[in-house]
Amino acid sequence: MVASKKKRVKEALLAYLFLLPSFIVLGIFVFWPVGFSFVLSFFKWDFRNMNAPYFNGLENYRQIFEFNYPPKYSFLEGLVYSLGYIAISLIIVMAVYSLAAYLKNKDKMLFLNVFVIVLYFATFSYLNVVSSIFITVMLWGVLIFNFYRKEQMKYFKSHIWINLAMIILIYVLIESGMAGERSFFSFFIDAKDKNLFFKALSNTFYYVILSVPITLALSLMVAVLLNSNIKFKIFFRTAYFIPFVTSVVAISLVWKWIFDDQFGLLNYILSWFNVSPISWLKDERWTIPTIAIVSIWKQIGYDAIIFLAGLQNIDNSYYEAAEVDGANSWQKFIKITWPLLSPTTFFLLIVSIIGSFKVFTQIYVLYDGLPGPYNNSGLTMVYYVFDLFYRQQRMGLASAAAYLLFAVILVFTAIQFKVGSKVVEYVS
Repeated sequence: MVASKKKRVKEALLAYLFLLPSFIVLGIFVFWPVGFSFVLSFFKWDFRNMNAPYFNGLENYRQIFEFNYPPKYSFLEGLVYSLGYIAISLIIVMAVYSLAAYLKNKDKMLFLNVFVIVLYFATFSYLNVVSSIFITVMLWGVLIFNFYRKEQMKYFKSHIWINLAMIILIYVLIESGMAGERSFFSFFIDAKDKNLFFKALSNTFYYVILSVPITLALSLMVAVLLNSNIKFKIFFRTAYFIPFVTSVVAISLVWKWIFDDQFGLLNYILSWFNVSPISWLKDERWTIPTIAIVSIWKQIGYDAIIFLAGLQNIDNSYYEAAEVDGANSWQKFIKITWPLLSPTTFFLLIVSIIGSFKVFTQIYVLYDGLPGPYNNSGLTMVYYVFDLFYRQQRMGLASAAAYLLFAVILVFTAIQFKVGSKVVEYVS
């Protein structure tokens, strides 16, 4: 017994000795900078205080959220109104199921839903923040009561994705004109032109929402084609993967020539279809789409190879059984391929979102070191941190901004893991 214990201790000690060089390198180049930057985020350390930084608590974080001039209304007011809009969207959908339950067994819950909806549209937009908070709490109370109704939940869960799409559509309608002049998103849109942090955050969100879904969709299409019986399969796999292993700087320089509004290849191709030349690198509206195009082109190969590995891991017996049942190609994809690819999709979604939040090099190269052509249209979170640190020499403020970016990524990753634990299907 003693000899066995000594052997395990010796083996563990030997393993840690082999890992020691890696721990030392990681400690010097990763763990120490991360810890030091976190401490630095609470200090006033800039060009004027380079030799004598001093502790200023949360002042750096407060300064990041400081506006150049006041927005139309406060963050709290926008948040309260948004929670009200979300609640009313959910209640409208639940009211549909209340109506179904009422027609089936004369459930009186429908009238409560109609009452709170009428109350909302009659009074909500004219009240102050305190009264709005009260009505919002009442709306969520009715909503929670709705969700505990068995009849309604049975209808609601039967077509969960359609219901979520309806909720989003109703919310967008409220936001876009019915009652949405005050909301969190309206506050955010108003604030991004009055605060560089919000500007960088909104541009980053725009880039993530634009690039990640398109990249995953195109990568899946490429993977399905590469997994089929086509000629020159190895050549196509290599061709799609080469951009991923090529330098981002080199790729960005090539795309900078392609995007040229006078001599660029892209506008030349568009001219074949009688499309007027687009100022890809000079028009503010095209800044984020331009960056997204470069990133999508570079990333497709990697994602396609990962998807291809996931496709080849699916047992062919599932498809054979589906063919016996008379399933067509689309039915096999929806019922077999897509569900069994959920672990691969989940992995790529997390990696892609984290990577997209860190976009920087494409912007720096495409726009010659500037955050877009004008109006900071290409200012992203990493570029914002870079500008504070290297150009303005405000190291404490840059460290605080970096940890705010870390917090945003952490929240999104936690949400994905929470949702993924319920949606992803693992097959042993």
